[in-house]
Amino acid sequence: MKVTALKIPDVKLIDPEVFEDDRGYFYELFNEKKFNELLGKTYRFIQDNCAYSKKNVLRGLHYQLNKPQAKLITVTSGKIFDVAVDIRKHSPTYGKYVSAILSSENKSSLFVPEGFAHGYLVLSNFAEVQYKVDSPWSKDSEKTILWNDASINISWPKINGQFILSEKDRNSSSAIQVLGL
Repeated sequence: MKVTALKIPDVKLIDPEVFEDDRGYFYELFNEKKFNELLGKTYRFIQDNCAYSKKNVLRGLHYQLNKPQAKLITVTSGKIFDVAVDIRKHSPTYGKYVSAILSSENKSSLFVPEGFAHGYLVLSNFAEVQYKVDSPWSKDSEKTILWNDASINISWPKINGQFILSEKDRNSSSAIQVLGL
C-alpha cells in the first residue's frame, strides 16, 4: 500500500498493491493495521456505506458540523472526480480544496479526515462508491455547502449535459454563510 499526501497534506491518496495475472487481480481493499501505521494515527471505521449513482450525478459537498466524520472512499465500479474541502477554521488551507480521480481501474482510495466537506461527480455511465466512516451519520449535524460556490471555486470537469443534483444539494448554503469566506 502506498500513501501519498495531496496539496492539503491531511488528505491522502491510497494506492494498494495489486497482484495481477492472466486470471485477473487481487488486492487488499483495506487493512486496518497497515492503514493506521501508514497514517501514523489510529482510525476505527465503524460503518461501511455504498452509493450507486448514474453519470453526471454530483453529490455534496457534505459534512457533519458537531459530529465530524473521517472517510475512506473507494470506487468499486466506474469513475468519479472526488473533492475534499478544508473547513477546519484554524487550518492554513481553510476554504481550499483538493481533488482526485478514483476509479475501479486505478483502484485508488481517498482518505478524508474529519473537518472536511466531501463531494464527487460521476464521470462514467454509473459508479458504485463505497466509503468507510469513523462515526455514525447524524441528521441533525449534517450540513451541505453549495457545490459551485465561487469562493471555493472548484474546477469541476466539463461534462456533456447537466449535473444531476438532489434537492438538498441544489438548495445548500454558500461557503460565505457556512465558512465566512
